[in-house]
Amino acid sequence: MGELTHFDEQGRARMVDVSEKSATARVAVARGSILMEPETLRRIKEGRIKKGDVLAVADVAAVMAAKRTPDIIPMCHPIQLTGVEVGFEDGHEPDGRAYLNVSVTVRCVGQTGVEMEALTAVSAALLTVYDMCKAIDKGMTISGVELIEKKGGRSGHWKRKRG
Repeated sequence: MGELTHFDEQGRARMVDVSEKSATARVAVARGSILMEPETLRRIKEGRIKKGDVLAVADVAAVMAAKRTPDIIPMCHPIQLTGVEVGFEDGHEPDGRAYLNVSVTVRCVGQTGVEMEALTAVSAALLTVYDMCKAIDKGMTISGVELIEKKGGRSGHWKRKRG
């Protein structure tokens, strides 16, 4: 494990100075899930949610959240993003509940990574699904928001190992 760099010598939080770092191509991939009743997923897929097209709105929410991450995560650097891709996958658990998985890939050329942007984007997409469907399914559960992979920068390529 590396050193925590968001604290100064007195233990106070700080934004890390990245001015000496080289700009490199960086990519981060994050994902998360929302469990719901099968009828909720069916209505999402059929476009029968009163607030509108859930997946289209969640896609836009993810992109907006990635772009606005420094506004809500205090020590995040503003980054010029070069791309945000959002993906959805759905299915059913063995217990019969339905799930919707959201994955987000964020890209930039910069001096610091885009992990927080990817994680924030996934979270916003999942929260948007919840918001748009809560009138019919208050028991939805958001879980598993995690970084899957990151590339670029001094630390190179990292990929989550699955057990």
